Amino acid sequence: MFAVEGKVVTEQQVIANGVVAIEGETISWVGPAAEFTGKITTHSDYILPGLVDVHCHGGGGASFPDALDASDAKRAAAEHLRHGTTTMVGSLVTQDEPVLLKQAELLAQLCEEGMLAGIHFEGPFVSAGHCGAQDPRYIREPDTDFVNGLLAACNGWARTMTIAPEKPGVLGEDGIAAALIAGGVIPSYGHTDASSEEFREAVEQTAQMMSGGNARCNVPTATHLFNGMAPMHHREPGPVPEALAAARRGRLIVEVICDGVHVSPSLVRNVYELVGREAITFVTDSMAAAGMEDGHYRLGPQEVDVRDGKAFLAGGTSLAGGTSHLLGCVKIAVTAGIPLLDAVYCAATSGAKVLGMKHVGSIEVGKQADLVLADTNLSARTVIKAGRQLD
Repeated sequence: MFAVEGKVVTEQQVIANGVVAIEGETISWVGPAAEFTGKITTHSDYILPGLVDVHCHGGGGASFPDALDASDAKRAAAEHLRHGTTTMVGSLVTQDEPVLLKQAELLAQLCEEGMLAGIHFEGPFVSAGHCGAQDPRYIREPDTDFVNGLLAACNGWARTMTIAPEKPGVLGEDGIAAALIAGGVIPSYGHTDASSEEFREAVEQTAQMMSGGNARCNVPTATHLFNGMAPMHHREPGPVPEALAAARRGRLIVEVICDGVHVSPSLVRNVYELVGREAITFVTDSMAAAGMEDGHYRLGPQEVDVRDGKAFLAGGTSLAGGTSHLLGCVKIAVTAGIPLLDAVYCAATSGAKVLGMKHVGSIEVGKQADLVLADTNLSARTVIKAGRQLD
């Protein structure tokens, strides 16, 4: 048995002086230190659940859309793993069909090996008007045959796809949203020109389909709320207020990039106060520069310049993904006024629920022993995955 003592952040409470015990790959005991009868192995300021990122393109100088082989992709995953993200979905970007198929097959190998928990397609069925760092040359009209080909290349590991809900062919019985749901994949609405009415209709129709479908989550998600969509205006409200209202009704989970760059930390706090932690999942949207110095990088077919830790499309001012680690997002959320308990929920438990992974995402007896042992500044000192302390 391995037992660690410290402030334990569970799904329901922070145990000020608690213990988490591990046997093999599993959490065997959680509770106050005064009630633990075993031997304490080590101490930590904070004991957090392993974090879960459902939208990440890379880090450590490597990216999933650009990986030439498994070692490249593993380098990207390892960068976030050593900072506390024990469950990660590898995100691809809008690219040419042969490239997407090839990268999907490569990432599926990493999923089989346990390095990744699934694959996310950001595009190619998105809007040119709010494409962000998605290359407009490769944006396509919805095509269920293409969707089915991508899912086949993933060999069962596709988890979510970002689509613009206003595009013809997305909704309806023969639309790509239905094809995704039938394949156990979550439609995620973003990079969109949708009006408020179009966005509302898409969310309601999709949530209704998912309630009795094969998807791992019973509601759709919104890809990085606020980014890749029109800002709210009182005469042309657009998708943002509809996403917030749907999240409040329990019909949508919103991704938020809480890195202090993509969204103001005070606005992240506002979203939390409006919709509650159950409707939010923090994501990094990070690309190859996460954990790296400023410089020149790639994100799929796009050239990216990183200046002062911020990623921009080369020669421009459009953000091109993030450079953060998910634990850094937790710090920013706490600094903004979100309670630690709920910030950790948004960075761990919520993502696990999106993925339908009941064995990770929180510190509970019987769950996989994925833990982050952090200092008082919420920096990872030791990361444990499946009961094994990582080097």
